[in-house]
Amino acid sequence: MTQFLNRRRFTAGVALAPLAAGGLLAGCSGMPDTVRIGVAQPLSGPLAALGQDLLNEVGKQVAQQLVDGGICAVIGHLNSGVSIAAAPIYAGKGIAQIAISTNPKYTDLGFPTTLRMVANDKLQGAALASFGAEQLGGKRYAALDDGTPYGKDLSEGAAQRLEAAKKSVVLRQSFDDKTVAFDELAAKLKAENVDVAISTLNDFQALALLAALKKINYTSLRLLGGDTVKTTDMQKGAGIIDGIYATSPVLEAKEFVSGAAFLEKYQAAFKMAPAYGGHYTYDSMYVLSQALQLAKSAKPADITAALHKINGYAPVTGTMKWDEKGEQRYAAVGVYELRRGNWELRMRSDRW
Repeated sequence: MTQFLNRRRFTAGVALAPLAAGGLLAGCSGMPDTVRIGVAQPLSGPLAALGQDLLNEVGKQVAQQLVDGGICAVIGHLNSGVSIAAAPIYAGKGIAQIAISTNPKYTDLGFPTTLRMVANDKLQGAALASFGAEQLGGKRYAALDDGTPYGKDLSEGAAQRLEAAKKSVVLRQSFDDKTVAFDELAAKLKAENVDVAISTLNDFQALALLAALKKINYTSLRLLGGDTVKTTDMQKGAGIIDGIYATSPVLEAKEFVSGAAFLEKYQAAFKMAPAYGGHYTYDSMYVLSQALQLAKSAKPADITAALHKINGYAPVTGTMKWDEKGEQRYAAVGVYELRRGNWELRMRSDRW
């Protein structure tokens, strides 16, 4: 199974990817021999050791390094907080920023340069609420988050949608992204007779919560998390409670017709499986090359304008097309269930 790593657990990295005009950009006129594409993704660290303020500062420094390096576009960043903090720096130079970050605030900034690879958290919040209400059939819900921009907004959005659907959200609680002491929370869940917990906690936090629930013999509930619990580590929690589910706007490569071929080539090239959303970055580079050909220019403003016009061929996911805000027109959110040691797709939709 492809391993999915928590996207909030690594420090920022920066790379400049030169793209030869004679390769993917064949046929462009007036192009330099080489153009520079910035790639800003995590490479090391754990993020949990850094405060969010420090994380955002690092993101800004990376963005400035890329801008100073003469890039014409950037693929990054991974974390919503970093993407949001870095966006004004790229926008100031008209540089397109194609990010996998899901917080709606990223495109709500109103810059023409902010483009998203996948669905945003409004759709993911709708998926959490819809699946939790209609498929899990809960009567009493809890909404739990880790206090990050991603987790807090996603949990709150799901809770609001549940309440709008006349579901009873009897407990809402926010933590930080390091907390693992959940005995008190477990007792509250038992006292409130919660049968579905909507959670945007990290996988290690969710496992700690399951251990606390097991200790007080309250395991007759289902956990429905965001994509930060959709990891191989969560296999350790299988069988403790009645069910473990996760939503994700990052659909697995194997779900696409061309995904198997991509995974095979990736494994052959790097001797490892892609960790998180590598196929979206791969597709983004292809679509970006098409925008360069359409623009017939390596000027950032021309590339950004072309990206907004393009309906780009994406080798794995099929196509990428952005609306006027920079959101994907064809993005979907999947819901997965942890069964037999694997995350199995239950359903997916772009119209939750």
